[in-house]
Amino acid sequence: MMKSYLCVLAYLVVFVSAKRDRTLVLLDNLATRETHSIFFKSLQERGFSLTYKIADDPGLVLTKYGEPLYDNLIIFSPTVEEFGGAVNVEALTQFVDDGGNILVATNAAGGDILREFATEVGVEMDEEGAAVIDHLHFDAKDEGYHTLVHAYPKDLIQAPVIVGKSKDDSPFLFRGKGLLVDSENPLVLEILTASSSGYSYHPDREISEYPHAVGVNTVLIAGIQARNDARVIISGSLDFFSDEFFESKVQNGVTGKHWVKSGNEKLAIALSRWVFKEEGVIKVGKVRHYRVGETSPPRAYTIMEDVVFSVEILQVGSDGKWVPFRGDDVQLEFFRIDPFVRTSLKLANEKTGLYEARFKIPDVYGVFQFKVDYNRVGYTHLYSSTQVSVRPLEHTQYERFILSASPYYLSAFSMMFGVFLFSCVFLHHKDVVKQKEE
Repeated sequence: MMKSYLCVLAYLVVFVSAKRDRTLVLLDNLATRETHSIFFKSLQERGFSLTYKIADDPGLVLTKYGEPLYDNLIIFSPTVEEFGGAVNVEALTQFVDDGGNILVATNAAGGDILREFATEVGVEMDEEGAAVIDHLHFDAKDEGYHTLVHAYPKDLIQAPVIVGKSKDDSPFLFRGKGLLVDSENPLVLEILTASSSGYSYHPDREISEYPHAVGVNTVLIAGIQARNDARVIISGSLDFFSDEFFESKVQNGVTGKHWVKSGNEKLAIALSRWVFKEEGVIKVGKVRHYRVGETSPPRAYTIMEDVVFSVEILQVGSDGKWVPFRGDDVQLEFFRIDPFVRTSLKLANEKTGLYEARFKIPDVYGVFQFKVDYNRVGYTHLYSSTQVSVRPLEHTQYERFILSASPYYLSAFSMMFGVFLFSCVFLHHKDVVKQKEE
């Protein structure tokens, strides 16, 4: 009896833990739990199971028996030189390749190992000791180096699914190092950039060479969505997520303009929702295709037929349940080597997220695909492909009269009429000749 009770209890524990997102938090020291308590509390309130460990713990491991032990990873340990246990740059990149999500925050004293990992995912960090400096947009509490800078909502990426839908104009406090990304890399996102007057350099040195990043090319927070939809966010500032910056008043050191509270908390929570896939996750539901006037798909379509294609698109809602997705830029391709038809999918049913398109099959037969290949900034990659056959007309399906063939019809009937006249003349002429001979 006791054994069965323990089995049931173990099953319930596994079930409950499976429902939550397992998240490993790596820290320089446990004091960070207190200085960043608001951020960690928001994660726990949303159902995340947080496991706190020191970054150089010799027992660190991300996978066991080929299976990941965690769904997400938070690295708030900018000064770590080497991770403990089996965690290294290769293990982190493999974690991303396996579908895991990572949130990294560093600072001006960030070490080489985080810089190496950032390089692996397409982000270049400035060297150790460098910081973002802005002599026009710094906070009044700055200590004189102008490294406590302001970033503004206008400098955010235009993707509400990533940065939230807040209309607050409060600036963001930032103290840390600058990042640089390759603008030609389609997987890397410049989430938050510095103002045009900002740059990244050593605050205690005279500028003797071109800075690592200048102006709006100075990225403060970068995001990456891999081809397997794993997500990574790299912030140049650990203080950005701190309680101090969340609750701090903001005052521009040049103009004196002030705000009651910074926008750090709202943005940090929005970023955590995106990187841990509480936002921007979409999938394909039911897919249907049939001829106009019918309800079931045929064995094969015939050229020039009118066809209906419909697909349900769902997204993860705020409560973790699937809800209808609403978008006006989803396209359908009728594909055979190249697209023969490309048309927009219209939202036909808002309650179910049903999108529909109607078009005429081209006058080309072969093996085609109904293809939906949807890439939108901040959303996971949506792909659906349904293969169908298109055959030519049967001999009984061709039109009996083709208007464009009228000249041929006219020539045929004129020939028939000419033969008839010729026959009449020939026969009549023959009878006349016989009568004269007689």
